[in-house]
Amino acid sequence: MSDPRYRPGAMSIWLLAIRPRTLPAAAAPVLVGTAVAEVSGGLRWGPALAALAGALLIQIGTNLANDVFDHERGADTPDRLGPIRVTQAGLLAPAVVLTGMWTTFGLAALAGLYLTWVAGWPVVVIGLASIAAGIAYTGGPYPLAYHGLAEPFVFIFFGMVAVAGTTYVQTLSVPFLAVAAAVPMGFLAAAILAVNNVRDLETDRAAGKRTLAVRLGANGAKVEYALLVGLAYLAPVATVWALGASRWLLLPLVTAPGGVVLAVRVFRLRGRPLNRVLAATGQLELAFAALLAAGVLAGVPIT
Repeated sequence: MSDPRYRPGAMSIWLLAIRPRTLPAAAAPVLVGTAVAEVSGGLRWGPALAALAGALLIQIGTNLANDVFDHERGADTPDRLGPIRVTQAGLLAPAVVLTGMWTTFGLAALAGLYLTWVAGWPVVVIGLASIAAGIAYTGGPYPLAYHGLAEPFVFIFFGMVAVAGTTYVQTLSVPFLAVAAAVPMGFLAAAILAVNNVRDLETDRAAGKRTLAVRLGANGAKVEYALLVGLAYLAPVATVWALGASRWLLLPLVTAPGGVVLAVRVFRLRGRPLNRVLAATGQLELAFAALLAAGVLAGVPIT
């Protein structure tokens, strides 16, 4: 993209806007929640696939919202260190990106209608809250990301709500195992955001975007990332030690060395090289989720 005469095709532009590398953060908790459903009453493929579709669509809609709202608020500039934002780069008009956002959220709502039919009115609350939070992340009168509230938002919606909600639409219940499994997924999802904000700390500060990284400063933000990754690994240990859960839930700990390596890299790197750490953190979350799901299936569920 360094050649100003180069313009990617329409499909490539929309892929840039959708940001496929962020989608594991949406898929991972659905995988874990489905494993919990299997051992807590039985997997139901229809609701499981609808939950996955809804999660992916809400993630994509949120990405599109961030693309246009960050541009409108002046947070995206030519100095941006992360992947290209299509609105800021002039590849798509803001109105086009907003149309894509509403279309995507509308498709998510269709998945939600099916899930409401099979699981009842709580799905309406979950769906509307998730879409509203996706918009309020960088849009609206009080954008969460601009006030240091992004990490709690991600922990709640990409951890607790995603895992427990996926289990609920299949079993019509939320066993304690779903809550216990949601905690590390929320921490890892928040870690993805944390490294993103470490990378963008200087440009966010200049734009008046008061992320938690800006508030904590560079060193504090790096400690935050390490803490989030560490807590993700402590969560299953605490579940097994304090509650007598199956030791199979410790299976994700085999990925802990990778988490340590990434934490060290966050402390040592700055700027664009952190893009690789961000992508690797997403891969770590997906690997953690796959192993946690396997551990859930192999162990005895908590009821």
